[in-house]
Amino acid sequence: MKSIRQAKNLEGKRVLVRVDFNVRVNKNGEVDSNEAFKIEAVLPTIKFLLTKKAKIILMSHLGRPKGEITPELKLGAAADHLSKLLKKLVKKTSGVVGSAVEKEVAKLKEGEILVLENVRFEKGEEENDKKFTKDLAKLGDIFVNDAFGVCHREAASVSGITKLLPSYAGLLLEAEVSALEKIMMKPKKPLLVIMGGLKFETKLPVIEKLLPKADKILLGGGLASTCLKAIGYGVGDSIVDNGYLPLAKKIAKNKKIVLPLDLIVGTKEGGCNFHHLPVPTKPCNLFDAPLAIYDIGPETIQTWSKLVKKANTLIWNGPLGHFEQPPYNHGTISMARLIAARSKCRAFGVVGGGETIAALRQSKMAEYIDHISTGGGAMLEFLAGKKLPGIEALR
Repeated sequence: MKSIRQAKNLEGKRVLVRVDFNVRVNKNGEVDSNEAFKIEAVLPTIKFLLTKKAKIILMSHLGRPKGEITPELKLGAAADHLSKLLKKLVKKTSGVVGSAVEKEVAKLKEGEILVLENVRFEKGEEENDKKFTKDLAKLGDIFVNDAFGVCHREAASVSGITKLLPSYAGLLLEAEVSALEKIMMKPKKPLLVIMGGLKFETKLPVIEKLLPKADKILLGGGLASTCLKAIGYGVGDSIVDNGYLPLAKKIAKNKKIVLPLDLIVGTKEGGCNFHHLPVPTKPCNLFDAPLAIYDIGPETIQTWSKLVKKANTLIWNGPLGHFEQPPYNHGTISMARLIAARSKCRAFGVVGGGETIAALRQSKMAEYIDHISTGGGAMLEFLAGKKLPGIEALR
């Protein structure tokens, strides 16, 4: 995979950069503070290209407009946020391809930045359509992929365009692949994996891939409640992936899998409507609906903290509870602080997934993590051993 650092004579060249500006926009029309890291993450590549006096054209998707122009999914807020970060004018087009956009690109001077409109406003993007890909390629002399978050997609602006332009990995993509390959190829032991979130289906391939390498895998969130139900515990209204109970039962019985020792049970509203519940060794009905599991308990946090402190490699993906609603954020925030305290020098820590990163930022410990992955689904597929089209196209 060639790095943009290897490209020669960038001065005056039109560099078409795929970025991931798929960020939430708040009621004030500004980028959500929990999502801004995606834009901040591409600054090293943009600044590198600025020093080389390139003409920079950025392209991204936002949401799922399905080939239709959707006003609330335009990239204006992202372009404005980038402009504030760089303290520099960032221009924006009203379209993705076509003669009007080509004219805007032709006006670009060295060191200027232009953001194309949402590439998914064009059906050809997700269809990886050849004509649309050719129209995109007309806008650049060189292509740079700096959007790890979409590398698992076979799309025109991700993999298709590499067949038409000299193509390179951006500095962010390079860092993402380097960090994840380090974990997959030669992880320093003990390797501890912490997995949370709701869907057992999406995390199962990763769990199966990492089980031979990991010393322990800690499960929280919906993964834990699915496993608990699978081995015979009644979990009321807790989120359970019922279609995966047989596989969850098999996973839960593996000696490397660690389930919570105690739980915080309550209602979604939180407040005072919750209580602490130890998990008995023998499976039984823990509680009835409308109660549900919303967090791991204090004994679990204490026990898991000992495992974190002994680990030399840490992987965390997925919150351990309903962290958006206090007091159900205690387990997730505690884990964020534990991993941050262990990362940098003592252990190599990697955190990924949008909600996980939001929790990490809520803990104010993000700066202490070795690597924060900008890709949720892409990170999971990479760790599951799948080949990502966006990366393979650069090899």
